[in-house]
Amino acid sequence: MTIDNWKFVKRYIVLLVGVLAVQLMYAQFDPQMGQYMYLQNAYNPAAAGDGDLMKVAGMHRMQFVDITNAPMTTWFSFSSPFMIGKTKHGAGIRFMNDRYGLYTNQALYVQYAYRQKVGKGYLSVGVDLGFVNVGFKGDSVNLSRMGDEYHDANDPVVPTGSKSGMKFDMGAGIYYAASNWWVSGSYSHVTRPVVEWDDQSDVTLVGTMYLAGGYSHQFKNHRDWQLQPSLLVMSDFRSWDVNLTMLCEYKERYRWGLGYRIMGSVNILLGMDIISGLQLGYTFEMPTNKLLLESYGSHELYLAYGFDILKPRRNNKYKSIRYL
Repeated sequence: MTIDNWKFVKRYIVLLVGVLAVQLMYAQFDPQMGQYMYLQNAYNPAAAGDGDLMKVAGMHRMQFVDITNAPMTTWFSFSSPFMIGKTKHGAGIRFMNDRYGLYTNQALYVQYAYRQKVGKGYLSVGVDLGFVNVGFKGDSVNLSRMGDEYHDANDPVVPTGSKSGMKFDMGAGIYYAASNWWVSGSYSHVTRPVVEWDDQSDVTLVGTMYLAGGYSHQFKNHRDWQLQPSLLVMSDFRSWDVNLTMLCEYKERYRWGLGYRIMGSVNILLGMDIISGLQLGYTFEMPTNKLLLESYGSHELYLAYGFDILKPRRNNKYKSIRYL
């Protein structure tokens, strides 16, 4: 990478860090994911259209099985690269349906990313624009059974009946990908939307910072094998979620590995390319804290299909759609 190109990268990184640093946040709102390296545009719009493949992907997470009203999240995305003249761009649509406790959260975004050749890779800057709909099952609240002086069964602040509200939302991110490594930073809920249910109740969607990166190491004497370490950090600057993952890949088709969420869980990850471009992944996540007494763990399933729109395929070689 030349000195000028490195200055270009640093300028965008400094800009992103500055935006993240001035945000005021109160609680982490966005859901977790174990296979973050697969569905990067779920948390960073700058990854939309990365590589040369049009991609349809979905992920479903069942968290803390056996616990009543435990979180359950579904992500879906469609993204594609495209050209305008000699410049590269990416666009996509992503949808999320999240349920946790008595809350529901649906979100729909359109994504755009501008890609600039820098060194041996591409630097992308992207935005999410869309709407969030947050609901609360007030008719499922039963304060009377608490049986103490601190809980009022007729508390007017607690919504009665099912409530929901919709607000405009926005996210932004930066992403750099070379042939065998990537790094990204993003921030959700830039507009910090306040969803109002009635005159006495509302919910504020606080933002989450995401910092992520990954590397693919191919052995010189065993070129069929690759090690792929990666990292994801989520934070609202009051709480932190750190994910460390090590995957092993064989012949760019079969994958398995281990992950660790600090102070949270241990993950077992499995995956494979079923046919060319069709990728399947599964994660089992076992708690390492007191939650293990209540739930044996969480499940996460990932499915994606990538197909080439810029060049016709001439062979049936299996290829991971994650590192492009």
